[in-house]
Amino acid sequence: MTARRSELEVLVLAGTEYKLQYNPALDGLRGVAILLVLLSHAHVPLFDGAFFGVDLFFVLSGFLITSLLLVEYNSKGRLDYWRFYKRRFWRLMPALALFLLAYCIFAPMIWPELTDVYSDSLVSILYLADYGIAFFDSPDTILHMWSLSVEEHFYLVWPPLLVLLLRFATPGKVWRSILLLWIMAWAWRVMWVFQGQQFYEIFFRFDTRATGLLAGALLAALMLEKPAFTQNIKKNFAHLMWFPLAVPLLMELAWDNQQAMIWGITIVECAALVVLMAVQRQSGIVYEMLCAPALIKLGKLSYGVYLWHYPVVRYLRAEFSWPVVVVAGLIISVALSALSFYTIERWALRVRDGKRTPKAKPATSGRVEPWLQGGSNGSGGNLAMAVQNRHR
Repeated sequence: MTARRSELEVLVLAGTEYKLQYNPALDGLRGVAILLVLLSHAHVPLFDGAFFGVDLFFVLSGFLITSLLLVEYNSKGRLDYWRFYKRRFWRLMPALALFLLAYCIFAPMIWPELTDVYSDSLVSILYLADYGIAFFDSPDTILHMWSLSVEEHFYLVWPPLLVLLLRFATPGKVWRSILLLWIMAWAWRVMWVFQGQQFYEIFFRFDTRATGLLAGALLAALMLEKPAFTQNIKKNFAHLMWFPLAVPLLMELAWDNQQAMIWGITIVECAALVVLMAVQRQSGIVYEMLCAPALIKLGKLSYGVYLWHYPVVRYLRAEFSWPVVVVAGLIISVALSALSFYTIERWALRVRDGKRTPKAKPATSGRVEPWLQGGSNGSGGNLAMAVQNRHR
């Protein structure tokens, strides 16, 4: 089968490689997401609800991964699961392993009272932190590992599930199945709220946080399949910008507020979808805002920044006021992320791509999204641009 390309020219097929055309605004969106997460963890006033930044990562990851998988399936009629999982492993695990090794070495020196450093690290490297935190309070000092576990579980179950949907759904209508899954996932989370389950037991789990990933997957299917109603969406797109404008109002939703579980997360997911649609043409005010150089650079290192920022911020906030925590925490986290990328992560990318030495390539207008280049997200490929990170 021949790959069907969206009107917005998002997807690119080159030989046997399945790529996403590079869009700098997506790096900018990652930069916004990691800033929100850092503001939340730094306990900045009026930003209690900044934990919604993680949902931006989820939607973006679902969109990028599903776009890649759909193009590969439409072109070959199947998915190369082994290749997909291998690329995910080499992109994500080396940086995580380096972070956890450093944590095991330095955490006992910084926090000698901690007794769960090694057990927390084991839970994290096995990608069990989401359910570990929800039900067993582990990990604690590195509780930010939960979102990586959520995404890893998505990577494990989504490719085969998507193939089932593609095989049994009406051709060109797989978006309907994904929409149904999104609604069902939302209803599942809300059910636990009304069952009286604790906020943290709902917040951290893959099964109750899959909505963002599915929302991104839905957008990927809609952009590839282009059902008729999408034309009306394009004509009335300006009205959808109310979703992003509503997000700042959610910043005062404090931790433990169950309204975040019922409708807050959904508004952020819809806002993320609107922003993703707005930047696909690579023009307009939203695109220009997200293409600010500082945001792009931060977004390119967002995976590493996410890994390192939490223990850094946790240490700083015990001694300093929040402005110091934000500035120093960001600087230190970016420095550690850059160190990680230019050492072990570059080596891992060469191993993944079967290259002994990196090959410089001239910049062209057809640059691709590195998380996914060559068939992989979180979300991979061209070593010259592989610094750009996913999904979080």
